[in-house]
Amino acid sequence: MSVVREFMTTNAQCVKEDQTLQEAAVMMRDLDCGSLPICGSEGKLKGFITDRDIVLKCVAEARDPREVRARDLAQGTPHWIDADANIDEAIAMMEKYQVRRLPVIADHNLVGIISQGDIARNYSEERVGELVEHISAKKPMQNMA
Repeated sequence: MSVVREFMTTNAQCVKEDQTLQEAAVMMRDLDCGSLPICGSEGKLKGFITDRDIVLKCVAEARDPREVRARDLAQGTPHWIDADANIDEAIAMMEKYQVRRLPVIADHNLVGIISQGDIARNYSEERVGELVEHISAKKPMQNMA
């Protein structure tokens, strides 16, 4: 039975909740990714921020990304999955919460991110098709990634 740690991207980093959106954007550029978990000073997951969030919730509203903090966009309940969870649990969570990626936690620490793309590269075409259809076809329950 496949577990999340077999599929996840392992070099995940957090943007700290007190960092600016400009700093988050630089991290995304340097890491070549479109999203980052937001972590508090104690390392606890506070949310998730995407490049789209920065554009729509900051730049498009004429806010200054050098002034707006990551915590200002950390809304809702952060969803995450344990590294040793079954991959089907991750898929079920993505479908339920309408998210394309989940932070992966082991021993209370961020150890990776599992995305729709990670699953697509490593899982059956039929199951991936169902995942994409379920995430894309319904309205999001929460705006978390």
